[in-house]
Amino acid sequence: MSKVRTMLFDLDGTILDTNELIIQSFLESLKGTVPEGFNREHIIPSMGQPLTDQMKLFSGLQEVDHLVASYREINLRLHDEMVKPFEHVVEVIEKLHSQGIQVGIVTTKMRLTTERGLKFVGIYDYVDAIVSIDDVTHPKPHPEPVSKAIKLLEADPATTIMVGDSTVDMQSAVAAGAIAVGVAWSLKGGQVLRDAGATYVIDDMKELYSFI
Repeated sequence: MSKVRTMLFDLDGTILDTNELIIQSFLESLKGTVPEGFNREHIIPSMGQPLTDQMKLFSGLQEVDHLVASYREINLRLHDEMVKPFEHVVEVIEKLHSQGIQVGIVTTKMRLTTERGLKFVGIYDYVDAIVSIDDVTHPKPHPEPVSKAIKLLEADPATTIMVGDSTVDMQSAVAAGAIAVGVAWSLKGGQVLRDAGATYVIDDMKELYSFI
């Protein structure tokens, strides 16, 4: 493998521990719409997909704007008390950036909450490009988001890794010609990510140093 010069990261569940925030936001916004026994186990498999798609899936409704609005209201309200970076994220991203590695964020979140999360944990200034759900026609697993980040950074897919916690991250990376790297702290588990195309699965953010 040639030396990696560009590192793209998914946001939720990869560098920001927003898992409980997301689950809580779904459970609260879907109250009264989903059956009584609806719980976190129903939510985890689709985490990483666009919010509108998830709401349609969970509610069985085609018109979900009211559910999306409710989710976003809850998510913003609880954001600062429930969000934290995963271990070593801040120091690793700061160090990668200082060593000349290009850092990009590729997420199915909207730009507003993406920027808020990055600023909240203190890594916004180390990020060279952001591709959010607002910036693409086709979200992950389509190659467009990863390809768009590579283009924005004038990078080469062959020297770019895409780090993520969900199958859609791995699929988007592979389709864009980048190297797919999964994180073992994914709620979905490392094997699911390998099956989706991950070449590597890291147990610790610091393992990213070995790529450069």
